[in-house]
Amino acid sequence: QVRLVESGGGLVQPGGSLKLSCAASGSIYRINTMAWYRQAPGKERELVSVIARDDSTNYADSVKGRFTISRDNRAVSLQMNSLKPEDTGVYYCNIRGQRWFGDYTSDYWGQGTQVTVSS
Repeated sequence: QVRLVESGGGLVQPGGSLKLSCAASGSIYRINTMAWYRQAPGKERELVSVIARDDSTNYADSVKGRFTISRDNRAVSLQMNSLKPEDTGVYYCNIRGQRWFGDYTSDYWGQGTQVTVSS
């Protein structure tokens, strides 16, 4: 069983910073990508940033230049700077990979951590 545990959410004023972290445990043979998604109230979940095995990264246009994703073995982090009220939402860690050799590729999710940007 794959388990993802997130930490680092909270309340921050506009212009402030937060760092989200996610650690994966359990049976994981191969991680293809690690990513952060977010869901604002009344909106669909959206991709914020993704990092691949070769450390190539992609960001949503709304966070480019402000957020930085990084990975270290089975952990992924998201450094968020210059936060705006529209960054408010529940942030979810995601891993896409296989539990063993020959396994099909699946998505695994954390429980989510709340980020609130407000004065």
